[in-house]
Amino acid sequence: MTDRSGSHLRAVILAGGAGRRLGGVDKALLILHGRTMLDHAITTLSGQVDAAALSAAGDAARFARFGIEVLDDGRHRGKGPLAGVLAGMRWAAAAGGETLLSLPVDTPFAPRDLVARLGAAPAVAASLGRTHHLVALWPVAAADALERFLDGPGPYRVAGFAAGIGMRAVAFADERDPFVNINTPADLDAAEAARC
Repeated sequence: MTDRSGSHLRAVILAGGAGRRLGGVDKALLILHGRTMLDHAITTLSGQVDAAALSAAGDAARFARFGIEVLDDGRHRGKGPLAGVLAGMRWAAAAGGETLLSLPVDTPFAPRDLVARLGAAPAVAASLGRTHHLVALWPVAAADALERFLDGPGPYRVAGFAAGIGMRAVAFADERDPFVNINTPADLDAAEAARC
């Protein structure tokens, strides 16, 4: 797949969070509508990107059945989700990719035409007045700049780095927020009551 600029497109599914508000559960393996959140993310990305990888802490063997490459955040582990974005950029660049889509694993309702609607990188999704900083298209060429950002003193805010590379917001005027996150048991209950 290619984006509008003709770049080969890869995706990183971000699953490095601790899931504290869900009792420390592994969000990637959380069940929604009979399928894991990782299954939902892989399905969302199917047909939109050339390949997808997973950024997650801990033993990668627990994801073996999904057939997805698991990326290591390396020396930037603990610096938040941008460490996963950087790992994704380096992985994409090694395969000749020019654009990286990032998608949090706890965003099960993301649209199947997300890439087409975002357009050219750098672009971030926004809906209902909120910017979803990790639902974004990143130029892989920004990897060195991101490395320097993460080598700095912090804070390592996604919005701060995104602003520095000229990230533009793309509004999604869907009837419901397609980027709702599953952060609490109440969020999971609400998602179970909704249809994917």
